[in-house]
Amino acid sequence: MRRCLFVVLVVCFWGLSTAFAADLVVYSGAGLMKPMEELRTNFETEHGVEVDIHYGSSGELFGMLKMGQECDVLVPGSERYTYDALRNGWIQEDSIKKMVKHVPVIAVPKGNPGQIEGLQDFTRNGLKLAMGDPNSPAIGRVGRKIFKKQGLWEAVKPNIDVYAPTVNQLLVYVAMEQVDGALIWGDLVTWAEAKGKVEVVSIAKEANIIKTIPTGLTTFAEGNSWAEKFSAYISSEAGLAIWTQWGFEPCSGR
Repeated sequence: MRRCLFVVLVVCFWGLSTAFAADLVVYSGAGLMKPMEELRTNFETEHGVEVDIHYGSSGELFGMLKMGQECDVLVPGSERYTYDALRNGWIQEDSIKKMVKHVPVIAVPKGNPGQIEGLQDFTRNGLKLAMGDPNSPAIGRVGRKIFKKQGLWEAVKPNIDVYAPTVNQLLVYVAMEQVDGALIWGDLVTWAEAKGKVEVVSIAKEANIIKTIPTGLTTFAEGNSWAEKFSAYISSEAGLAIWTQWGFEPCSGR
């Protein structure tokens, strides 16, 4: 009797979970949350569907894909993760669309108490810095490459007080004046959390490493028309207008 009851309960719970399942599942970089939430709301309102977005570091999202967790659309913080997923057979190659640029900048607390004017200053004794974990958020890996490109990485490391799991956390450290500076994506300074609390020091073009944010459909999404429509929307002219409002620059020659 108890076995029959168990089977009934399992069937009921399975039915509830499928009944309330989203129409599509999106994996997105945590630093893209502001534009992605606006895009999600617009899409859900227009089409009457439910979009479930999982936010995390690009490394975390890649790990979830590797474990075979459900995902229809991938929007990481850097195209590197999309092409790594493609090489693993998880992304439909013809679905990849480059959307906007991701530009690293130096973020400092208001007033720039550490007097950081460029990358070289990150090597100065006595500074307290935050850095994205090179194995987690895209900005961590890119930041390390930027410093290595300038031959500064080994001199910068002793000043790094904390390695953050997401770029969002880096913004918090700077805004709350817990560190003298950090490398973040430039678009984050448009967030309310940064208003009046964070200043930006640009990185010279020849020293910077600018990334691209793409959208792509996973192999799991084959036959899911809503996934195709959502990916098309966020990369459309209407979608790019929202990205632009949040500080992103559309890719040229898309």
